[in-house]
Amino acid sequence: MLADSDTRWKWGSLTASRIAPDRVALDGYLLRGRATPTPRQLREVGVRADSLREVTAVEFLRDMRPEAYDVVVLALVGGGVQAMLHGLAHTWRTAARRPVVVTGYVGVVYEKLADGLLLRHGADVVLANSTYDAERFRAVYEGVGADAAAVTECALPFLGGAPYDGVRDPYTVTFAAQPSVPDTAADRAYLLDRLIRHAGTHPGREVLLKLRSRPGEHTTHIEEIPYQKLAQRRELPPNLRLVYGNMGEVLDRTDLLVTVSSTAALESLHRRVPTALLTDLGVREALGNHHFTGSDCLVSWDQLDDGALPEPDPGWLARQGVAADGTYENAFDGARAKVAALLDRDRPPLAPYYSRTTAPGYLPRVLARHHLAPDGSPLPGAPAADRAPGPVRQVVRRAARGAYRHGVQRVAPVIRRMGEL
Repeated sequence: MLADSDTRWKWGSLTASRIAPDRVALDGYLLRGRATPTPRQLREVGVRADSLREVTAVEFLRDMRPEAYDVVVLALVGGGVQAMLHGLAHTWRTAARRPVVVTGYVGVVYEKLADGLLLRHGADVVLANSTYDAERFRAVYEGVGADAAAVTECALPFLGGAPYDGVRDPYTVTFAAQPSVPDTAADRAYLLDRLIRHAGTHPGREVLLKLRSRPGEHTTHIEEIPYQKLAQRRELPPNLRLVYGNMGEVLDRTDLLVTVSSTAALESLHRRVPTALLTDLGVREALGNHHFTGSDCLVSWDQLDDGALPEPDPGWLARQGVAADGTYENAFDGARAKVAALLDRDRPPLAPYYSRTTAPGYLPRVLARHHLAPDGSPLPGAPAADRAPGPVRQVVRRAARGAYRHGVQRVAPVIRRMGEL
């Protein structure tokens, strides 16, 4: 399984365990980049691989001997999936038999639907996390004349945990923060101030600000304006705390989950925890909360302060694959059956929709980002060490990552503000 961030490691490793519950081993690969997860982030997911290695794209492809694996899970951003599909097609071009390739999305698909889907086309199995997603995915593929047979309905692999069993003491409100939504300092400050106001208005409640990453860590999306930094400038009430850790463990003590559009909302709804999607900043595609229209969970902070408690629409939940009715354990039966059927027969070479014929002006750029030529072969000079980096290289790499993250989180916002003067 190849992943490029903490959230995709979580999705990929859990997907592997869901579609192959009787697996012999899980070999984990982390694609080297700006969001390569730290050991703490990997521990937080709670899934252990039998082996784990950080690699470049070319190093990964060198390890993908066709006889080495039965199933390869690509838990990457769309461009990464497309590059690996072409790279694997080149690597396995002479193989009599090759592994089954599986990919999908780590959560709510609310933007770049066609772009992301076509970059994933070519995998043997493209997992859709709900009936709603499966219908949209097939429509996109069929709309461009691409084979949609790979689309397979399942559910998010990390849903689970005990159903909510009633109000706890103290009553706990959790705000699930997102790294990039909203993306302006003013909007993020507004949300933090409303959370502080809610804690002050309800001193008997415990109010948690659930953060995705600690300072210096990156997740799937770049967080330029961390809530930790904004919180340092404010006096927080005693019943408001910043917390990290596994989302499932936080939900174990949550009575009300509040967020803008996080996938955490689906985890919460699956467990029947009262869940609120905020409308304070509008219901907009840029925020992703438009995905929850029809859920009956869209409310404002004013309404929550006054005691509103959303009750989700059962029909909406069913179409979103939340399975609050207890059918979740069967959600992966179709995916398991499809993988098993593919393993039992010969498979044709990988054939993504994007090729040098269909996308000659786009595909080479996508592949070049991962040091691959248009035919999927490694470009001359591509970084691909045959052995582990030495101590000097490791120090340089850590320093480079630190400088990059400092630039993203501190320097870039300052430059933008200067440009707005």
